[in-house]
Amino acid sequence: MKVILTENIQSLGQIGDVVNVAPGYARNYLFPQRLALEAIGKNVRELEHRKKLLALKREKVRQEMLSLAEKINRLKIVLKRKVSEDDKLYGSVSTSDIHGFLHEQGFDVPRRDILLEQPIKQLGEYTVPVRVDTQITAQVNVIVEKEE
Repeated sequence: MKVILTENIQSLGQIGDVVNVAPGYARNYLFPQRLALEAIGKNVRELEHRKKLLALKREKVRQEMLSLAEKINRLKIVLKRKVSEDDKLYGSVSTSDIHGFLHEQGFDVPRRDILLEQPIKQLGEYTVPVRVDTQITAQVNVIVEKEE
């Protein structure tokens, strides 16, 4: 019996896949648990329609994320910090500092998506990757200057 999966099932496939299963498995497990629909004409057409809508929505979100990444790429973060005589920072610049600046500028990026490998402890200019989507990463310029 052919069914359309409405949930990801490890042994069968992903949402939207049309798979062939035993009729008893479909009737007694998949249908009552709402894990699948019978692959009849109406359900197949509805599935194709949902796939088209999902593809359009994904593309729209992707374009928004590319736009956000472009804005973040143009951004320069200038942070002034107290330093010792040999130009080492008292403390460091961390993801929370960068997150705070981005938040002030209106960018709602989670702190875990700021991919700073280790805190910045020297004066200078740094490029910090910021993940805006699973496949899109922006680069923000962070300039650490001496506080007068």
